[in-house]
Formats: sequence, C-alpha cells, structure tokens
Amino acid sequence: MVQIGSRLLKGYRGGHVVIRFALGGCTNRPFYRIVAAHSRRARDGKYLEQLGCLDPLPNAHGERVAGLNLERLRHWLGCGAQLSRPAEKLLGLAGFLPLHPMTVTGAERLRRRRAQETVAPPADGSPCDAP
Repeated sequence: MVQIGSRLLKGYRGGHVVIRFALGGCTNRPFYRIVAAHSRRARDGKYLEQLGCLDPLPNAHGERVAGLNLERLRHWLGCGAQLSRPAEKLLGLAGFLPLHPMTVTGAERLRRRRAQETVAPPADGSPCDAP
C-alpha cells in the first residue's frame, strides 16, 4: 500500500482523504475536476491527485462528458478515501459502484410524476367531448 509522503502532509493536521468535485471553468461555463483531497481543504484548493473530470453541460449530441481514471480511484478507495455524494452518484452512473439509492428514488419519482401528468384530466374542468 502506498503511503502519503511527508511532503504532501507538510503543514496539514487532521482530517481524512475525500474524493470530491473541484469547481473550475468560468461564469456560466462550469467544469469539475474529480480529485482526491484532504477533507479540511477548500473545495477548489490544493488536492493530492486529479482522478478525472466532468463537463456538466451537454455537448452538441446532448451528452455530458466525464473522464475517470478508474485505476487510481480503486487505489484511493483502497487507501480508505471517502466519497462525496455527488462523486458517489457519478461513479454509480458510470458503473464503477452500485447506484446511489437517491438516484434510483429520484428516477422513480420522476417516472411517477410524468405518468400522472399524462393521465390527468384537463385543468379547466370542462369535459373533452363538449362542442
């Protein structure tokens, strides 16, 4: 098992390693790095290693692009790193982990809401057969 060198821990006390998103990009054009960082560091601050990237805005084909280094993710999880909820959801959708329970629950709620909207009668209260 690889241990974090003393250079990386210099000036750092407490906490644990977390795999989370670090915000990048500019106004109205977000871009996220998936990083392994100490839990007490700032969201966009120093990190130990970049593990992937995510472009949350759809491209010309309507796809959201994510790139992941699964080998390094496995390494950090093996070293005891914790996952943030957004990172856990992304890894579940990528097939690396089981789906996060809230992802399944949210999809079921959306499916039920859309089914109710298609079955619901007109909102004005008048019958559909009226001339």
